[in-house]
Amino acid sequence: MHYYDVCLIGRRAPLFTYRCERLIEPGTLVNVEVRGKTAKAAIVAEIEKPAFDTLEITEVLPYRFDDYQVETAKFIKEYYSCAMGEALALFEPFGDPSLQMGDGIEREGLDISLTEAQGDALKSLKREDSALLFAPTGSGKTEIYMKLFEEALGREKSSIFLMPEISLTPQMEKRLKIHFGDIVAIWHSKLTKRRREETIAKIRSGKIRIVAGPRSALFLPLQDIGLIVVDEEHDDSYKAQSRPRYHARDLALFIGKKLGARVVLGSATPSVSTFSRQPVVRIKDPYIKTKKRFVFEKGGCSLTPSMIGAIREHTGADGQVLLFLPTRANFKYLYCDNCGYTVECPFCSVGMSLHRNLRAVRCHYCGYTEKIPQSCPKCSSIIRSDRMGTAEAVELLGEEFPDLTIQQFDKDTITTANKLQKALERFAKKETQILVGTQMLAKGHDYPDITLAIILGLDYILALPDYRARERALSLFVQIAGRAGRAREATVMVQTNQPEFFGEYIGDYEKFLREEVLFREGLYPPSTHLCRLLFASKDERKCEDRVSKVKSAIERFDRVEIVGAGRAPIEKIAGKYRFNILLRSRKRGDLLRTVKAVDDGSFEVDMDPVDFA
Repeated sequence: MHYYDVCLIGRRAPLFTYRCERLIEPGTLVNVEVRGKTAKAAIVAEIEKPAFDTLEITEVLPYRFDDYQVETAKFIKEYYSCAMGEALALFEPFGDPSLQMGDGIEREGLDISLTEAQGDALKSLKREDSALLFAPTGSGKTEIYMKLFEEALGREKSSIFLMPEISLTPQMEKRLKIHFGDIVAIWHSKLTKRRREETIAKIRSGKIRIVAGPRSALFLPLQDIGLIVVDEEHDDSYKAQSRPRYHARDLALFIGKKLGARVVLGSATPSVSTFSRQPVVRIKDPYIKTKKRFVFEKGGCSLTPSMIGAIREHTGADGQVLLFLPTRANFKYLYCDNCGYTVECPFCSVGMSLHRNLRAVRCHYCGYTEKIPQSCPKCSSIIRSDRMGTAEAVELLGEEFPDLTIQQFDKDTITTANKLQKALERFAKKETQILVGTQMLAKGHDYPDITLAIILGLDYILALPDYRARERALSLFVQIAGRAGRAREATVMVQTNQPEFFGEYIGDYEKFLREEVLFREGLYPPSTHLCRLLFASKDERKCEDRVSKVKSAIERFDRVEIVGAGRAPIEKIAGKYRFNILLRSRKRGDLLRTVKAVDDGSFEVDMDPVDFA
């Protein structure tokens, strides 16, 4: 009889011991009985016969996690503070090795010509185990990625191509399929269950050699990985906001090192941390240089007569327009002009957003919805809004330009992959003249006839209580501006009360990065490391007591600084009161040891946080 420690897949639970007559390899999936029900588990290790009674493993399944998956899961468990079963649940295991084919695939060289700058960048990337490809929008990063995929295939290696989910545009899928055919799989959360199962089966069989998708694509059972590309590496969507709170970019670097695979991180606006920690391969200029005029206007988040005039001028000249706002729906908040009352969610301490098409206000945190109040419930005065959202902008533009087609482009309207594809196809065919959207507009869309980009509300992002507020605002500015002027002269209109900040770095994002590294020295990453402890409970007093107890325990560790402790910026979500402790240290190891020493199960751990709300 053999005895094994197993972890329950997807469960926040300790290891359990079971027995089996068979010798089973670590990483193998099995079925076990837990409280009378069947549960999926993975073999962690064989152990000596324990002193207590054990149950027998119900079934040994024909799936096994690869050694590198197990090692990565162990890293996730330790670094991001979760259970082994939670970490392994991220991965799709490999199938029975006897069923895998993995035949070598021969392909002709790609018919992609590179500029001298692209060729030099490609050579530099091939000399590095990992590197940052720092190149402006429109400089041909995708062509370089294609050549890297081809080179990996020539070595009989597979590739993972990570992108922010909304960047999985029909354009990119089409290009990959044209060049690489059926060995490409597109992976995202909107796939049907049947399509997901079919895709995983093809990956396990070795028929798929290139996988493109969001952060979850990193965990697919791809064989012989030789290359991982993380496009738009600065994007916060690579950081998971629920357990395990991993960062896919950082895990890509970890997996690359484990497997000896090359890792390329690409961006026109790289994160300060990546810029300071990785070898930098630079392309300075876009593929096609066009004249771009920047116009700054004072204000917050409103359409002005000059903007309306510019839209009329550019659409009249057969150009297309992008309008960016930081807020979806109609308004972020509704408030009373007289008494200052804000229409807040009763279960979350945040203002509710107006959705005029639903005739309702909705909480974007817990989903609670109620009818739009006709007047202030406290003093009966008029309820107003504090800034424009996408739906209102579409409505205003529709009144001003009844003959133009306007597309709202945000999470409220683009809810499926099919809707995304159709919206972008209409824009590509110039059936849509104006695209009005949120940060989705910044992600990877490439259309030559955008001659006007209007950017509103950047001051809102610049004023966020976040050490990365300057980086986030400037990155958005550069990314949105980069969508205009790909092939024709363009104008970028920016509404801001801080034009000097944005104007200083036009055409020189590297200058900002170098200054920001110095500005953060000794305070924030990359020179220090942060960890956020999250407390939540329906009992407010009990939650406060937990925070106080943990804070006192942390104060005994002199190499870790408590930056702040108290109520979270959003104090309540879904009826639970929320508190934070933010920790800082020069060394990651000191943070990890401290958190482990004080972890009493009363909080969640967010290592390297990107969201402080």
